[in-house]
This record gives sequence, structure tokens and C-alpha cells, in this order.
Amino acid sequence: MKRVVLLVVGICFTVFSFAQDAAEKINQANEALKAQDYAKAFELYDDAMNNLGDVQVDDAINFNIGFAAYKAGNVEGAVKYLDKAIEQGTNVSKSHEYKALAYLDKKDYANAVGSFEQAIATSEEDSKDLVYNAAIAAYRGNMLDKAVELFGKSVENGYKGETAQYYKAVVLKKQDKDDEYKTALVEGAEKFPGDDKITSALANVYVSEGNELYKKGAAILSAANQKVNDGAMTTADDAYTAEVNKAKTEFQAAVDILEKAKNLDASNANAQKLLDACKAVL
Repeated sequence: MKRVVLLVVGICFTVFSFAQDAAEKINQANEALKAQDYAKAFELYDDAMNNLGDVQVDDAINFNIGFAAYKAGNVEGAVKYLDKAIEQGTNVSKSHEYKALAYLDKKDYANAVGSFEQAIATSEEDSKDLVYNAAIAAYRGNMLDKAVELFGKSVENGYKGETAQYYKAVVLKKQDKDDEYKTALVEGAEKFPGDDKITSALANVYVSEGNELYKKGAAILSAANQKVNDGAMTTADDAYTAEVNKAKTEFQAAVDILEKAKNLDASNANAQKLLDACKAVL
């Protein structure tokens, strides 16, 4: 009988000891968190949570533990405790946000985007920064349609609009959507005329278009001159004059577009070279 009583006392003492230990570790973890010693804070919190006994803790503790884990670079620990915070309805939007950041560290872009979108959906505050961060995650994860959508929303939100518009165009280019790429740059140049990345990129589009027109004009002129060399016509023939005029039409169209490029980017050397070549035959 005595042995049973001793055993029961021993168990009660152990439970009480665990509870005391858990409470002390939580206090130490709180101090470590304040001191920004995140790895130590997480270790202490995690040990305490695994041996709580009858210690009562606030639900908000799971967010603190997840935050500490994230700051310590412990992705698995961050997701584990942030999920608990979400389940308990504590700091839900922020928990999703830090989950997203943790997934970003792991280069798990699909889950990062999903978590950012959950953070946006549950946020009661301004979430413009979250939309932009989600767009960046989608871009890095090659989730191109999603990136276009989110960068577009960032532009609409007025959050880092110039950068968002530029990357929207870049993504469209990666998708080989050349017409939409140009449209995005034109819209960007109109909204953000002072943004060098956008105006420079659009200038290059115009240079490419001008080059194609120049090559058409050069090909027409070359073919006409070849006929003269072959004796099929002379430079005095109306047919030759007509071909030259066709070529000049292409050269003039090239000049018009290349002038747009120069207006956008005066330092564009290729635009200037093509302009000089076109004007030499006009």
C-alpha cells in the first residue's frame, strides 16, 4: 500500500515539476524573443509546449512561436505553429503572411503565393504590399499568368506601380505575348513617363519595328537595283521609280517609329544608326 502511495506522489511531483519547468521556459522564451534571440526563443517555446502539463497558455503564443521560428530560419517550425495560430483564429492574416515568407525562404513559391493570397483575403488592413509580394513570388516561381494578374492589381492599387507595370510587361514577354508586351509598355510609358526601365524597353520595341521596316525598304531597293544590273530595267523607267518610292515609303515609316524610340531614349545608339541609314536614302 505504501509503495502505491509513493508512486502516486512521485507522479504528482513529476507533473508539477514539468509544469513549473514549462512556465519557466515560456518566461525565458519571452525574454529571448524580446532580445531578438529567435533561435533560443523557439527552442524554449517548443520545449515548453511539448511539456505543458496543466499550464494554461494564451492562444496567441502559437503566433509568437511561429514568428520566432521564421526569424530563426526554421521553416518547418514556423509553418507548424503558424498553422496552429490560424486554427485558433489568432493573428490569422499575419500568420498567413509569415507562412508565405517562410515558404519564400524555402523557394516553395506555389505555397508562398497561396499563403499571401490567404493573408490578403483575411486582412482587415491595407494589403497592397501583400499583393505586390505575392506577384514577386509568382514571378520567381514561374507562375506567369498569376504574376501578370497580381502585378496588374499592384498597378491598380498604386503600390510600386512603375516596378509592377515593368514586371507585368517582362512576364508577358516571357510568355511570347509580344503584342501584349508592347501594350503593357505603352501603358506604362503613359502612366510613368519618368521610369527609365519602361521607356527604354519600349524604345527597344520601336527600334526592332523600325529595323524591320528598314530591311523591307532595303530589300525593295536592292531588288530594283538588281534588275537594273541585269538589264531588266533602267533607272529612268517608271517601274524603277515606282520601286524606289515603295522603298522610301518603308524608310519613312521606319523614321517615324525610330523617332518615337529616340524621344523615349535619346541615348539609344541603334535607333540613331537606323535613323541615319534611313535618312541617307530618303
